[in-house]
Amino acid sequence: MSKSRETSTLEKALLRSRPHPAWYQGGGAYAASVALVAVATLLCDQARPYLSPVNMVMGYLLVVVVAALFLGRRPALLSAFLGVLAFDFYFVPPRLSFRIADKEYLVTFLALFSVGLVISSLVAKARESLDALRVRERQTASLYRLSRDLAAATDTVSLATAAVANLEDSLGSQVALILGQEGELAPAAASLGFTLAPEALQVAEWCLRSRRLAGTGTDSYGSDPLTYVPLKALAETHGVLALRLEEQDLRLDADLQRLLAAYATQIAMALERLRLLQQAQETRILKERENLERALLNSISHDLRTPLTAITGALSAVLEEGEKLNSGSRTELLETAREEAARLNRFVGNLLDMTRLEAGVLQLKKEPCDVQDLIGTALATVEPRLREVAVSVRLAPELPLVSLDFVLMLQVLVNLLDNALKHAAAGGELEIDARLAGERLVLGVADRGPGVPEADLPHIFEKFYRTPVPEVVGGTGLGLSICRGIVEAHGGSIRAANRKGKGLRIVVEVPLHAAEEGRADEG
Repeated sequence: MSKSRETSTLEKALLRSRPHPAWYQGGGAYAASVALVAVATLLCDQARPYLSPVNMVMGYLLVVVVAALFLGRRPALLSAFLGVLAFDFYFVPPRLSFRIADKEYLVTFLALFSVGLVISSLVAKARESLDALRVRERQTASLYRLSRDLAAATDTVSLATAAVANLEDSLGSQVALILGQEGELAPAAASLGFTLAPEALQVAEWCLRSRRLAGTGTDSYGSDPLTYVPLKALAETHGVLALRLEEQDLRLDADLQRLLAAYATQIAMALERLRLLQQAQETRILKERENLERALLNSISHDLRTPLTAITGALSAVLEEGEKLNSGSRTELLETAREEAARLNRFVGNLLDMTRLEAGVLQLKKEPCDVQDLIGTALATVEPRLREVAVSVRLAPELPLVSLDFVLMLQVLVNLLDNALKHAAAGGELEIDARLAGERLVLGVADRGPGVPEADLPHIFEKFYRTPVPEVVGGTGLGLSICRGIVEAHGGSIRAANRKGKGLRIVVEVPLHAAEEGRADEG
């Protein structure tokens, strides 16, 4: 609990509509009233040589005002009565006697007592109004703190904790917030050391279903030591507030019931807000998923149809117009069909690889691999597409054998080259380099294409992510994602950065002894 929000005993008393501390209501207030009259009598006796008896009445009226301000209505009435007696006994001739020589003093006595009554009533009433205002202020401040903390809560746990802390601090009682969890009621938060017996949960269940107060101070389950308040919001009851009230609060008065109802309403509305927020998030996620599935379906349909259309067109031309075509044209058409078939094969292979990666069934077959062989095999795989692109390879001298799954790392390198070729314009160049950095092998593939916007760099390895660069040839958005999955399975990392001038460079780092650092379940 926050110490800054702790309330003093007097403030808690004010909050519960008890305007005065206990001694106000006991004999202490009356004793103080008698003492005030005695002090006034002593002071008037000292001033007796200088003042006429009538002027001393003002001293006793001042006592009545002080008693009304600080002691309450009844002690003020006692001070007015005692003031009349003391004035008569000590200052009205004959002194030290209740006999009255001049009957005009009867009017003075009546006026002193009447004015005392009026003043005590007015001052006491003003004091009670001030106390009531202070009570309302404390209650409003308490409700404001609760509302503020509930509004800041982002989940049920933080909301329940904030509600219990506020109510415990404001009421000075032990509090528990009971919510439905997996079809059963259970405490979501409670004061320190406050535990609920199974019988208490049964009463809370009745309170939840009936939407009525229960327990101590109510007509239902009145013998139960706790008080139960339902958290009602619109047509739904979200839970129950259980309180162990102090002895003086056991009989719920109207003010305390209204305050508890206000607390319960605020908590219920906050729970309703969280429920609606969760529904809105689920709806948004569902809509985004539907949009993604639709976009994925459209993309896959397009990526499948494009090479199939090209293959069908080329083969149809060869079959239908083969006799009219020269050998060069037929060869060109057949080459086109083969390239598109290879493209289609890569696309389907990427889909299958992504499925294996996500299913966690990818198994690495690591063996010492020659990096030069790996790069040469990858270049041979994409050789038909390298006719208009210059390729430069830089290898650090004396590269050691690296423990890798040759087939999977070959696919990584082929995917990186394929991605670079999409960006490299005709007549452009690709750069491949390999070197050592400590106990890691660093492979780089760079192009001189348009690069990738800086804001998109962190996302290019995400599944189905495509850069919004208009010059880029479309793809499935799976190649780089598959690269990341395979590299991470080797215990390595992959990153991308734009080159100075223009172009993109993708760097792969894998440990030289991947067999020891790779994921055991995939090794």
